[in-house]
Amino acid sequence: MARTVPTPTLAPAPERPAPLDAFLAEARRAIDAGALASIVLSKPRRAGAGPSAVRVRLIALKGAPALSFVAEHATRDVTRNLTVEDGMVEVATLLDPGHSPAFAHATLHAAGADTQLLVSKKGQATLRRHERAAGDRAATAVDALARHDRARERRLPLDLPFLVELGLTDASHRLVPSMARKWRQIDKFLEVLDHALDALPASTRGAGAAPIRVVDYGAGKGYLTFAVHEHLRRRFGRAPEVTGVELRADLVAYCNGVAERSGCSGLTFVEGDLRSVAPAAMDVMIALHACDTATDHAIDLGLRAGARVLVCSPCCHKELRPQIARPRLLSGLLRHGIHLGQEAEMVTDSMRALLLETCGYDAQVFEFVSLEHTSKNKMILAKRRGAGAGHEARARGELDDLKSFYGIREQCLETLLQRRQSSADEVTTQACQTP
Repeated sequence: MARTVPTPTLAPAPERPAPLDAFLAEARRAIDAGALASIVLSKPRRAGAGPSAVRVRLIALKGAPALSFVAEHATRDVTRNLTVEDGMVEVATLLDPGHSPAFAHATLHAAGADTQLLVSKKGQATLRRHERAAGDRAATAVDALARHDRARERRLPLDLPFLVELGLTDASHRLVPSMARKWRQIDKFLEVLDHALDALPASTRGAGAAPIRVVDYGAGKGYLTFAVHEHLRRRFGRAPEVTGVELRADLVAYCNGVAERSGCSGLTFVEGDLRSVAPAAMDVMIALHACDTATDHAIDLGLRAGARVLVCSPCCHKELRPQIARPRLLSGLLRHGIHLGQEAEMVTDSMRALLLETCGYDAQVFEFVSLEHTSKNKMILAKRRGAGAGHEARARGELDDLKSFYGIREQCLETLLQRRQSSADEVTTQACQTP
């Protein structure tokens, strides 16, 4: 007798889609209606080198709708433009707990309402909708299909008086074409500085706090020095104390004249260099394109002055090249002079970063601007962390291993730090022996 197999009963379809599907559907409706202001993906599921957040907005790319993704990293933003279809797939992927990177929160800003998706560690999703008051809807309803080639927002406007005198803009406050690369470099530097300034304690940033003290070594014609002064004034609502240090007396006189005529209160240029100008205290130390060991002396000056932020763009890495041994594993690589020079550069700046970490700083080495703008595109950024958590011991161990592997006998910054420590120990010993 044939056996009867029971027919499985299918569960009824849910009345509403899953929260994620509902969020994506709401986003698609906002896009189709031209009401999407932005989608913000936040709260990364895994700590690491991935972005801290991703912002998505609707743009018009070659006359067609597209989605622009801006991934926010600690020192840079990475932008990608996708079609609407591919962009929606990308949003879903970034909200998938199994993907890397992945985000636990997503907020859809659209005309009339905000929709928020919250995904727990166990994968449970919750959807919340916040209706906006009628008076706020008009303000939030934006032209979502904004022109993609619109002028980029800069951290400083072009109508500042000193920009004309420095030759960055003409009398009508239009950017001089030949200075476009310089302007991009300035804007990028201010972006990097903005992230670093978060390391300053609240006591230096609040109302009524003392002016922020900045020293810029090798100021040259002052392009960056003027920009930093103005940016800090706008950000903190008070004039900072910015000193540009430059060896050429004619440039010092010229920049001081521009500062006076432009009403740049708190901005001063002085004649000198790393050997002659050593402020007792500063909050931010800047040294761009300091040649070879001059970068080490600049870092040492910043450390001695208690700087909370140090920004260096090293140049001409000569000191370690003749010292570098050629480990057997790398002999085929380092026999080529160009590779040996590049290795010396990497080892030098890695040692500088590790030495800064042994002094209680968080240090990063990264590309400042792309090579199409300048060949000197590496930057060392250090923010004072304070002692503790074993960071110093870990950095010291990695530094010793690096020196041993490459046979490094001496590095300028390390020598300067050791001398200072020896002097401090000697003073302490003498004080203890005094009757």
